[in-house]
Amino acid sequence: MRKDRVASLLSREISKIVAYEIKDPRIGFITITRVVMQDDLKMALVYFSSLGDKTEGLEILNHAKGYIRTSLAHRVRLKYIPQLEFKIDNSYEYGARIDALIEEINRTDKKK
Repeated sequence: MRKDRVASLLSREISKIVAYEIKDPRIGFITITRVVMQDDLKMALVYFSSLGDKTEGLEILNHAKGYIRTSLAHRVRLKYIPQLEFKIDNSYEYGARIDALIEEINRTDKKK
């Protein structure tokens, strides 16, 4: 329960930091899709999606990890600010691929 509330709070704040405070022009449009906390709240997996090059986005976020964590410390009241680990969220591409496969199956069924 607390883990979910902390994850939601971190997701909102990290989204704001990435959108308004990171000044790297290569970052493009990055969306924080979800945050998953460990049980002890000392590690946060931050999943993101990007319209641009996702590996470059991952590199930029990992480079700015210290800045993001410091900004979080000023914004949220937690006893311990968790370590951040950024991961690429491929769920959109996965969903689009499944939709394309279903559409292809429906087309082949209609031809029969």
